[in-house]
Amino acid sequence: MSDWDGYGERDARGRRDDGYGRGGGQAQPDGAQRMPHVQRQPQQRQPQRPARPPVPPQSPPPGGRPGGRPGYGVPPQQAQGPDSAYDSGYNTGQVYGRPAGPGGGGPGGRPPGGPGRPQGPAPDWRKRIKIGSIAVVSVLLVTGIGTYFWADSQVRREVDLAKVIERPKEGDCTTYLIVGSDSREGMSDEEKKKLHTGSAEGKRTDSMMILAKCSSGNTMISLPRDSDVEIPSFVGSQSGKKFPSQKRRVKLNAAYAEDGPELLVRTVEFNTGLRIDHYAEIGFAGFANIVDALGGVELNIEQAFKDEKSGADFKAGKQTLNGEQSLAFVRTRYAFAESDLQRTKNQQKFLSALASQAATPGTVLNPFSLYPVMGAGLDTLIVDKDMGLWDMGQMFFAMKGISGGDGVSMNMPISGERGGNLVWDKAKVQQLVKEIQNDQKVTVKGQ
Repeated sequence: MSDWDGYGERDARGRRDDGYGRGGGQAQPDGAQRMPHVQRQPQQRQPQRPARPPVPPQSPPPGGRPGGRPGYGVPPQQAQGPDSAYDSGYNTGQVYGRPAGPGGGGPGGRPPGGPGRPQGPAPDWRKRIKIGSIAVVSVLLVTGIGTYFWADSQVRREVDLAKVIERPKEGDCTTYLIVGSDSREGMSDEEKKKLHTGSAEGKRTDSMMILAKCSSGNTMISLPRDSDVEIPSFVGSQSGKKFPSQKRRVKLNAAYAEDGPELLVRTVEFNTGLRIDHYAEIGFAGFANIVDALGGVELNIEQAFKDEKSGADFKAGKQTLNGEQSLAFVRTRYAFAESDLQRTKNQQKFLSALASQAATPGTVLNPFSLYPVMGAGLDTLIVDKDMGLWDMGQMFFAMKGISGGDGVSMNMPISGERGGNLVWDKAKVQQLVKEIQNDQKVTVKGQ
């Protein structure tokens, strides 16, 4: 008989011999036995372990005993006997957690994210889109505010219209006096030669025009620099001294040469009766730099012309002008029979095209285009002290509207000449001014 036959019998001392720890020759595992003189202490309750995945039957390892305890080659579920639920604490070799083997799997393992493995929550795309939109708007807002203050700090507000005396009444439209000067400020000798500007000291007006921004339609009026005008009484912009009227009649550009922008505004207002709300001036270098920063301006030249003094040499047709060519185009006068009148028409045409291209989303919304353009223009742009970036934007968009057909472009009406100077048609000028002051559609025709 085997040891199993005496299972549960008592020995000579009256102790029960349950065979704990005795080996057996059978395939069944030995049951649990108590050791002599050992009293079991109450075991503390262990925290409940997570359920283990079922382990498939495995072959005993080399040298293992078929009748061994659980963990010695025989899976726990094959152990039989009264104490088959006993956990020896020995690892069976199964690795829990990250599965082993090719592809993340192994005996009894599952690939990550497979069936039976906890899945993460589905992404909330609405929340992600909302957060992304807020982030984009925040970046654009910060960038826009930063750009505004940077550009505002670059503006040269040097003209004080408060020094202009005896001003006409305010009208319903916003009026700008836009001046292109022949200032060579900041230009090297090489640039002067390249742009055919000469080397004259100081600065004079090379072009002048009034832009009236009205709800009834915008109007751009060129003022020929050879216009015959009277210099009125004025207060010196630097001395502060009042100079009485001497009834002197001169060319319009002489007013600028005598006492700068303030006297020019005073002379225009006195001879037209139209109040000027804002003043903007740009020199040769700034004009050419803006065009180059934009990558050129596309223009349709109706008739070929050439002028050695300005450096102009153009063929007829649509073409893109760079800064040097653009400056030559707006300065040419001797190549035309109408001289200064034709030049002012070309200036209006070009400025409208320039504003139309500069005020496009491709320029305004693209920082790689916007910053160079603003940097090129703000360096040489001179405005009045009350003119802000908003006013400048309104001025450019008004010019763009004229190029798109939303407005009128014209020369100041001319009635004849006096000593080589162009005399304005007083009746038409008065009607034109009245229509602008009352925000009425302009019906007056100019040259």
